[in-house]
Amino acid sequence: MFLGKVLVVFGTRPEAIKMAPVIKELKKVEDITTIVAVTAQHREMLDQVLKLFDIVPDHDLNLMREGQDLYSITTGVLEGMKEILDKEQPDMVLVHGDTTTTFAAALAAFYRRIPVGHVEAGLRTRNKYSPYPEEMNRSLAGRICELHFAPTDTARENLLAESTASFKIWVTGNTVIDALLDTIKPEYKFGQELSQIDFSRRIVLVTTHRRENWGNSMRNIYEALLDIVNEFPDVEVVFPVHKNPVVREVAEEMLQGRERFHLIEPLDYEPFAHLMNCCYMVMTDSGGLQEEAPSLGKPVLVLRDTTERPEAVEAGTVKLVGTNRDKIYQEAKRLLTDSREYEQMARAINPYGDGKAARRIAKIVTEFLYVRLGAQM
Repeated sequence: MFLGKVLVVFGTRPEAIKMAPVIKELKKVEDITTIVAVTAQHREMLDQVLKLFDIVPDHDLNLMREGQDLYSITTGVLEGMKEILDKEQPDMVLVHGDTTTTFAAALAAFYRRIPVGHVEAGLRTRNKYSPYPEEMNRSLAGRICELHFAPTDTARENLLAESTASFKIWVTGNTVIDALLDTIKPEYKFGQELSQIDFSRRIVLVTTHRRENWGNSMRNIYEALLDIVNEFPDVEVVFPVHKNPVVREVAEEMLQGRERFHLIEPLDYEPFAHLMNCCYMVMTDSGGLQEEAPSLGKPVLVLRDTTERPEAVEAGTVKLVGTNRDKIYQEAKRLLTDSREYEQMARAINPYGDGKAARRIAKIVTEFLYVRLGAQM
């Protein structure tokens, strides 16, 4: 009887959201044993998603420490993965995206000669310091991986340009759409955490956390938000503030207590998804929101100078505005005053898939393991 073992590894909330549908589909395959390992490089935010999607990790490295840096995360994942791989002896390791966990887990599997599949493969900015360190994480992981699950044709072309064999690449769509569509419920009611928000106003959902935006760039972003709220009395800003103290210190200094600004704790994925569904527009330096918000018909202003998701820019669902105060203000003002511009962005076709990406990935993994393990028998 065929029986393959797949080890799914991730370490952050966005990874958990995007891997949850894959785990769900793999567990439907009778001939595959699915093992889940989390590194927890972000602890609390990860646990929220594990609970929502009913994922109980088989291994938890619990790496998050106060003052941790890229060196400690990388070595912690490598050492922890060594023990997990030796114990489980998986036939394949699946990683996601662009975190330090992604790169280090792929490297650990390579050291054991275990094939690696990369979910959300092929995203590139071609600037190794933007986003940092994510661009190099995903690029280095990509050189190791055997299977590349590209969310779009553009991602596939990026991989081909790096001499990745075409037969190792599949365009699947992005699994975040699977997770989002499975989460949104028409009857959903918000809890106390959003009770102070006036949803009769136009809600601007804001998130910031990127390392390359720390410092003056982040201050420029917050100055622009102040300009917007001062000009438009029907606008409220809802800002789930990232746990990183570098982000929190500046956000609280500049925005805490300001009228129509709501600085709140990071939300669980379910209320966050529904907040996104209720908002007027999104302003973010996140990668994942560039994919999710367009699925809900929400325009996105990207607070970065580069994006590894050019498909959304080309489709017209997002606009790259950088971190210049006046540029951010002008582009936000346009969406708040020009209904035609707003509708064009809101109704643009989302290029990231149909909500069936995880099903495709599970099928490809199963077929790969049948061929690989069958050849070894």
